[in-house]
Amino acid sequence: AMSGYRPGEEDDPVPRNELGGVLVDEEELKAAFDFFDVHKKGTLTPADLKQRLGVFYKNLPAREYKFLISEPDFTYKTLHKLLVNNELKDFDPVKEAFKVYDPHETGFIDIETLKGIFSNLGFGEVTQEDVAVLIETADVDGDGKISLTDFRHMVSHSKKVEGDLEHMHSTVAGPSQKR
Repeated sequence: AMSGYRPGEEDDPVPRNELGGVLVDEEELKAAFDFFDVHKKGTLTPADLKQRLGVFYKNLPAREYKFLISEPDFTYKTLHKLLVNNELKDFDPVKEAFKVYDPHETGFIDIETLKGIFSNLGFGEVTQEDVAVLIETADVDGDGKISLTDFRHMVSHSKKVEGDLEHMHSTVAGPSQKR
């Protein structure tokens, strides 16, 4: 049987693990950990989490951050253990991420919100030009806006592009680097 395939659930766009939870991709998890590990200490504190998540979730109470960082020595291993066998059956991470960018529930990404988040994360000013490029890249159905479907496509596509680049790099570099 194909792993992760369950008949009758073709409409579920979320990759699933053995337990029916969200499939955790090692590389994505590593990237997430690095994103939160602001000071590159190899451990996460509630403060680290707040510094990053506060940009997206303005009103998350401090106790939530403490709850999320369940132990004093919270490493990548801790995060991995927490998430790898999750049973989040009704959880759609891409949809949840989309909600952050669509605060008025219009079904489309709110460009002002997007700009705010980007500048708060320290990516600098998002220009009209950037926005135009983003929409052109992400807008699959050509309606000039970014819907959840477009967003989902963009997320999986960027992963594919990364994979392709990685593959291309290893092909070019090859194992014959020893001189």
